[in-house]
Amino acid sequence: MTDLVDEIRACTLCADRFAATATAHRPRPVVWFRPGARLLIAGQAPGARVHQSGQPFTDPSGDRLRDWLGIGEDIFYDRDRVAVIPMAFCFPGYDAKGSDLPPPSICTATWHARVMAALGAPALTVLVGGHAHRWHLGTRAPVTQTVLDWRAHAPAIFPLPHPSWRNTGWIRKNPWFETDLLPALRARVREVLA
Repeated sequence: MTDLVDEIRACTLCADRFAATATAHRPRPVVWFRPGARLLIAGQAPGARVHQSGQPFTDPSGDRLRDWLGIGEDIFYDRDRVAVIPMAFCFPGYDAKGSDLPPPSICTATWHARVMAALGAPALTVLVGGHAHRWHLGTRAPVTQTVLDWRAHAPAIFPLPHPSWRNTGWIRKNPWFETDLLPALRARVREVLA
């Protein structure tokens, strides 16, 4: 397991790709998992703040996600309980307009199956955003439809939208997310991490 973590941390597969982005940054894989974690957060890719901190979800999206889960930082950052495995381990950068670039597929192809095999079978998987929905569920459905169908995957998997501020309007337009899905998710998180 240590070898796999060290391999990922040393990865530079996307160095040229990142150098060509508007941010012109170097790879900095953010690796946050241990075998036996009971809760898996399957995300998209680290953002710029996470790239700087080296710790997943150290940004307003992380604050919102922890609120959705009903847990604090003490539990969220306990690798024996919670694993955070994005579809890409590095910040992909911004395009010329300042928008997030998608997770490079080479990262997923290179690492994801190996990491999932090493992790084992968590009791609960929370899928954050469309990229995670597609890989873990094999769906091409829009995010809204996948999240609306959450009961088809619960209690083992909960698909969520990304907790970014950009989705605040989506949350307002879909009140069932807060009234139906989030209470069920928080109850399942409590049960899994008890």
